[in-house]
Amino acid sequence: MAALMAPATQVNSNAWTGLAAGLAVEELETELLLEALFQRYGHEFRGYDRAYLRRRLGDAMRGHGATTLSGLQEKVLHAPAAASALLRMLAPQPVDLFENTGHTQRLRTVLAPSLRAWPLPRVWLAECAGVGEAWGLAIVLAEEGVLGKLDIHATLANEELVAEMQDAWLPVAALDAAQTRYAASGGHAALSTYFEVRDGQARLQPQLRRRITWSQYSLVTDASFNEFQAILCCGALSDFGPVLRQRVLRLFHDSLARFGVLCLDRPLAVSDAYAGRYQAIEGDRPWYKRVG
Repeated sequence: MAALMAPATQVNSNAWTGLAAGLAVEELETELLLEALFQRYGHEFRGYDRAYLRRRLGDAMRGHGATTLSGLQEKVLHAPAAASALLRMLAPQPVDLFENTGHTQRLRTVLAPSLRAWPLPRVWLAECAGVGEAWGLAIVLAEEGVLGKLDIHATLANEELVAEMQDAWLPVAALDAAQTRYAASGGHAALSTYFEVRDGQARLQPQLRRRITWSQYSLVTDASFNEFQAILCCGALSDFGPVLRQRVLRLFHDSLARFGVLCLDRPLAVSDAYAGRYQAIEGDRPWYKRVG
């Protein structure tokens, strides 16, 4: 019987060996591609969560017709358009205006009241999810009476996206779709009153748009650049590996004023950097006040 089983055992062993070898090659290809992005274009993704990267890189391979990560790397290194497309896929995906009505409600009930206590508050949208996030925040804070003395700093690591956000327009149809979400989050006006419209495109009114400063900034490599009374990072942290996540949480602590507000994509763990220096504002929801 043992002799009869030997071939099957050998086949299973060979299969596992082949699978392990394939995974090892894929991991090596991933590391080489991330190194190429850093060395060639200055974008640092080596500390990102590997499961997140596998999903995004898989999508990029299919989009570019590459059968391997090495094939994708070749395209990225030699075709700037391919590199630009990949960097966009790895950046935070843009959100629609008032996409998350629960989050928008907490901008009204948590963020706005906390900002009223500061004479000249600053809000940092770290790895901002496009004009949908930044413009929605500006509209809410204007309605809550705090925008006139406020600076909103919206940052992205991708400089190309920063340039686009500075002169972005949305289809007018996007405002119609957002009106219901806006009303569900506590808005009472016609959303179109906050926009200028031209040739079927809409842009936030200049007096609101002036309160938003767009700039290139990397959470992965850059140091604290200001003190803020509120920091919102609602999507990017889940893409980071454990070491990078702790690095960014330390950066936020260094950048947040005492009694300032921090909004994250998921609740702080006990083991997270400086977790003991924050007080949850709404139970286990990821809104916190820095108390230490």
